[in-house]
Amino acid sequence: MQTCDHCLLQFPDREAVYGEIKGRRQVFCCHGCMGIFSLINDEGLEEFYEKRDSWLPGPASDKPWNAAAFTEHVRQAGNELETEVVLDGIRCASCVWLNEKVLDRTKGVTFVSVNYATHRARIRWRPEDTGLDTILRRIASIGYTPKPPVAAAYEEDLKAGQKDLLIRLGTASFFSMQLMLYSTALYAGYFQGIDERTKDIFHLISLMLTTPVLFYSGFPFINGAARGLRNRVFNMDLLIVTGAGSAYLYSMFQMFSGGKVYFDTAAMIITLILLGRYIEAGAKSKASQTIIRLLSLSPKEAKKIKGQGARSKGQGWGDTDFETVLISSIKPGELIQVAPGEKIPLDGIMVSGSSEVDESMLTGESRPVSKTEGAEVFCGTQNLYGNIIFEVNRTSADTVLSQIIKVVGDAQARRAPFQMFADRVVGFFVPSVLLLSIMTFAYRFLNGSPATEALMISISVLVIACPCALGLATPLAVLAGTTRAASKGILIKGGDVIEIAKNIDLAVLDKTGTITEGRPLPGPFMTRGLSETEALSIAASLERHSEHSIGKAIAGAAKGLELHEVTGFTAHPGKGVKGEVNGKIALIGNRSFLESEGIDLNPDHSILSESVSLESAGATVVYLSYDGEFAGIFSVSDAVRKEAAEAVRLLQQEGLDVEMITGDNGITASAAAKDAWINEVKARMSPVEKAGEIKRMQDVGRHVMMVGDGINDAPALVQADIGIAMGKGTDIALESSDMVLMRDDLRLLPEALSIAKKTFSVIRQNIFWAFFYNVLAIPLAITGVLHPIAAAGAMAFSSLSVVGNSLRLLRIK
Repeated sequence: MQTCDHCLLQFPDREAVYGEIKGRRQVFCCHGCMGIFSLINDEGLEEFYEKRDSWLPGPASDKPWNAAAFTEHVRQAGNELETEVVLDGIRCASCVWLNEKVLDRTKGVTFVSVNYATHRARIRWRPEDTGLDTILRRIASIGYTPKPPVAAAYEEDLKAGQKDLLIRLGTASFFSMQLMLYSTALYAGYFQGIDERTKDIFHLISLMLTTPVLFYSGFPFINGAARGLRNRVFNMDLLIVTGAGSAYLYSMFQMFSGGKVYFDTAAMIITLILLGRYIEAGAKSKASQTIIRLLSLSPKEAKKIKGQGARSKGQGWGDTDFETVLISSIKPGELIQVAPGEKIPLDGIMVSGSSEVDESMLTGESRPVSKTEGAEVFCGTQNLYGNIIFEVNRTSADTVLSQIIKVVGDAQARRAPFQMFADRVVGFFVPSVLLLSIMTFAYRFLNGSPATEALMISISVLVIACPCALGLATPLAVLAGTTRAASKGILIKGGDVIEIAKNIDLAVLDKTGTITEGRPLPGPFMTRGLSETEALSIAASLERHSEHSIGKAIAGAAKGLELHEVTGFTAHPGKGVKGEVNGKIALIGNRSFLESEGIDLNPDHSILSESVSLESAGATVVYLSYDGEFAGIFSVSDAVRKEAAEAVRLLQQEGLDVEMITGDNGITASAAAKDAWINEVKARMSPVEKAGEIKRMQDVGRHVMMVGDGINDAPALVQADIGIAMGKGTDIALESSDMVLMRDDLRLLPEALSIAKKTFSVIRQNIFWAFFYNVLAIPLAITGVLHPIAAAGAMAFSSLSVVGNSLRLLRIK
């Protein structure tokens, strides 16, 4: 038999494929493995073969793939393109390393990150230098099959891992059950006497039954331990293999010397630990159901309206022709029809019809949301009652659903500081246990204990001290906590956020779109030197280019008016906007912005007096200048959210101080703060000043949570210990935040903190019990109270207790 130098598969000599690579004669099971081995060496990545751990023998994946299936998952990322790919064939952490290295060396690829837990790769590239097809071919060239990030592929990978564990566990259980029959007979024979020939036969049968358990079922542990040693890393697999292997080898020695054998010990150690691993895999799969459900929400086809360009808005849709097309072929601006009971295939704006839509999977809100013309609809939500037609504004890779899936996946990959601490502990704990086991054997043996007794006790020390529970304590709790939060409409971007949340003692809230509803309505306005129509037209011409909700309200007030072309448009976050209209400079923004641009606002005291009255009533006032002259004021009213006061009260009950920080003027801000029961207000602050104020709070020992929704909140969201964005905020705010509230409900704030604190509490409980278990169990093993089989059972139980404790988080109300 030969062993393939690439995939480690054993195969008959007659099937061998030989090749000389870098001056060495290599043997492979097929030409595919030889090609991959050659490519890896040509790339200078032969270190892969030293790093790979827990590798399952078998040839590389050669399943067919189609580049067209990935097109709908490509999204724009600035001047670059980005997509996610599920990698079929990931077997160990070194597979992740290899894919990242190969893609990183591909011309045009600027970023690559592979999540080992989900086998998903996030790849970003410059389209002028490379293409998606080239990237997918690079992945396939090293033996991995790229798959589009859909629910079926993700679920298939989870099931494949569980299936392999189940087969190994089933094999181990079957042989171990047969082995226990012979072991029972041997133990009885040791006490009551047994014929020597019968004993030898039973010994041989026990050896034959134990061998597949250790070398097939236990192969992942053996391979993991060997790779760890090759990389000078002492891992948990080494403890398991040393314990089971010692019992196996010692029993073989005893077969020929006439003593007792302990094959059952070797087999049961592997079987019980595999049982624990299989249950852990099931728990991870259960905790990952949210992302699987999210992936399954997006339809694959949609009904597109034919010849839609010729139809005017006022025409009916009764005689319209539809065609069923793939989602990947739909472009922004095209019109899609959705019948009652169907899922909405992409994000867009309704142009016809009315209905109610179930958005519970995105927002956690169980009540249907009423939709009429002009309302925004989201991919993956379900149309309940009426026929609707909407205009697509985001394709599949850019939808809100796609962003949620990305955030949830990234969150489960980010490591909490507690996890890094646990990893460091495991790093020195394993060699310490090995040393302790050797010292226990030496002490027992040198003090007169039989070699058999000394060995069994030292094996018990190895097995009982395996820190599997410690390794599970943090990641499984983070997985369960973030999954539960996502089901309630709260996206937590990582375990590090959960750990920080426990210390938050100050909540800082932006006003517009956060404390207020973010749907400003235009109010009274006054002009100077221009007619009302002309002033509104100039203001709306500028504001239609703005993302700010106040700007959108002013632009909306000018429907039906002829707008001007604007050149040289620039936005000044937190201040206003500027541009040229009819060749003249036009400005609109807050008072300080116009004054900083040299505009004199004092000539008309009546207008300024009116602005004070409007602000006292809670309205926001913006100032317009045209051709260097003050030209008027516009007022916009934005109602305080009805739940704002309740949310503030709940935060205060949790022991948090609550403050408002806004770029609006002090009079308007104070009026909104009063309605929300907030006493501390900081107004007229630019984005940089907001971030500076957060920094000042942190410098005096406060742990700050910032909540906002706009571009002008992004610096403060980044500066805060935890930044929280409202789900309908700008893309920049969402990107800058650590949490996202997918439902515009401020009562989710205390709920988000509560889930984070409960998750961290579970992490601490898990780590405490993992340490407590080892502190209690190791002395019992050293004193000989625990047999190795009992030690293996106890070690598996400790892991399962961590699993059960973590899964409690999925039932948080």
